[in-house]
Amino acid sequence: MTRRTVRIAMNGVTGRMGYRQHLVRSILSLREQGGLDLGDGTTLWPEPILLGRREHALRAMAERHGIEHWSTDLDAVLADPSVDIYFDSQVTAARETALKAAIAAGKHIYCEKPTATSLDGALELARLATSAGVKHGVVQDKLFLPGLLKLKRLIDGGFFGRILSIRGEFGYWVFEGDWQSAQRPSWNYRSEDGGGIVADMFPHWEYLLHELFGRVRTVQALATTHIPQRWDEKDKPYDATADDAAYGVFELEGGAVAQINSSWAVRVNRDELVEFQVDGTHGSAVAGLRNCRVQHRSATPKPVWNPDLPATESFRDQWQEVPDNSDFDNGFKVQWELFLRHVALDEPWQWDLLAGARGVQLAELGLASSAQGRRFEVPELAL
Repeated sequence: MTRRTVRIAMNGVTGRMGYRQHLVRSILSLREQGGLDLGDGTTLWPEPILLGRREHALRAMAERHGIEHWSTDLDAVLADPSVDIYFDSQVTAARETALKAAIAAGKHIYCEKPTATSLDGALELARLATSAGVKHGVVQDKLFLPGLLKLKRLIDGGFFGRILSIRGEFGYWVFEGDWQSAQRPSWNYRSEDGGGIVADMFPHWEYLLHELFGRVRTVQALATTHIPQRWDEKDKPYDATADDAAYGVFELEGGAVAQINSSWAVRVNRDELVEFQVDGTHGSAVAGLRNCRVQHRSATPKPVWNPDLPATESFRDQWQEVPDNSDFDNGFKVQWELFLRHVALDEPWQWDLLAGARGVQLAELGLASSAQGRRFEVPELAL
């Protein structure tokens, strides 16, 4: 077995998502399993180079995990011809400039979303990468969650018949930061820093709806800031200028309608932090991060509305769990493996910077819809 090294500059790994999901549970996990078997007698060995602004944090992380290379000098790392891939999970406001520099340096690109703070910027990145001939990908991790993989299995098997509607509930209570520390960084709640739940979550909803049910044709949304004051990492109060909740309605190609609520100001009364109910002519399903329950039309009860009598049955108990039927790996790691195979073997890949631009487009139109109180059509994008 031949070992082939791929060097990956990983920018933003001192952040929660970059560290936990991309470094530890993806790249380091691949190294722990001996690399990525390409199936042709070659093992791809990922070698991370940690990038960031805080030297002490990078050094400590490198020592903790036995990583040889780290740097605070992005330009120097990009100038190194041995670096193959540039990965970016920085704050959104810093991403566009860094990606442009990496593309100009001829590096393959893999990055978190949103890819830019505007649709024009996102499309420019896609055009630059395509023109440069580098491979490029955007993280679309929720497609690889066990619950949604089970949902896709149901769709592919024709379980639903004609799909009528999708109803999504996402969110949890993010503490304000005064009497309990917040679970998310303060920049998420400042629009001037690229924060906001629309910018964060609408790109997720775009690729999920697009991949599973059909292209989003129209959007109508209401975005709001329910908690106007929060406390930052230094226990100082600040004005929350970004939206912390959004309520969206999306018309899909084929006629299905999706309604998705996203909120960081909601207390959870459901089985998982995100759930989607899909209703079709032949059956329904409720899918979350890991689980999926179904009810076929042949097993659908006939409830009768009578508010004068207590319910005599548990509606939840009438649903059936969808079995795993396979082992599910970490979704971030699975997509990393696919991207690395795309880089190494030129295998097919569809989650590129143009797909990332669609997410930015939907967020931009969602905010415009909220500001103007109207529904917007979502034009198809092309380079």
